[in-house]
Amino acid sequence: MIGVLVSGSGTNLQALIDSGLPVVCVGSNKPGVMGLERAEKAGIETAVFELGNYPDRPARDLAMADWLLDKDVEWIVLAGYMHVLTPAFLERFPRRVINLHPALCPSFAGAHAIEDAIAYGVRWTGVTVHFVDEGVDTGPIILQEPVEVKDSDTVETLAARIHAVEHRLLPDAVRLCLDGRVRLQEGSRRVMNA
Repeated sequence: MIGVLVSGSGTNLQALIDSGLPVVCVGSNKPGVMGLERAEKAGIETAVFELGNYPDRPARDLAMADWLLDKDVEWIVLAGYMHVLTPAFLERFPRRVINLHPALCPSFAGAHAIEDAIAYGVRWTGVTVHFVDEGVDTGPIILQEPVEVKDSDTVETLAARIHAVEHRLLPDAVRLCLDGRVRLQEGSRRVMNA
C-alpha cells in the first residue's frame, strides 16, 4: 500500500493513479491544492497537515506518519512534496520513502533544479527517483533518465519534457520497489537489485 505526499498540482500523483498502483491515501502540507482534488476524484482518502497547526516540524511529521500507518501504508512516495521530512518521520518508514527530483542527482538539488540547470548552461539534465535520507535530494538512486537541454529551451519548455519523463519514471521506480526488485541495503547507501 502506498501513501503519497503532495504540495501542489499532483501531476505525478495522477501518473501513479493512472498506472494502477495501490495508492490508499494522499497527504499534503497545503490545503486546497490540486493534488488533493485529484485524489478525492479518484476516491482516495486525503488529509492536510499544515505546519502552523503543530508546535514544530517533528510534531507535524509524527502526526502525518501516524495517519499513514493507520492506513496500513508500507511505502511513502513524495510526488512534488516541498518540505524536507524530519528524522522523526523517516524513522517510522525506514528505507521505504521515495522521492522524485527534476535533475540528475547529485546535481541541482533543491527546489529550483530546472532553473538552475538552465542558468548553469548544462547540455543534459534529467529525472531522478531516489530513496529519501535526511539530506536534500541526497538519497540513494533508484532510477535516472537524462533529458537534453536545448539551446532554445526556456524553463517552461524544459519543464514540460522533464515532467513527461517523471510521469513515466516514477511509476516504474515505485513498481520496482513494491515488487522487491530494488531495495536499499540496510546499513548502507547502496541500492540492491533483486
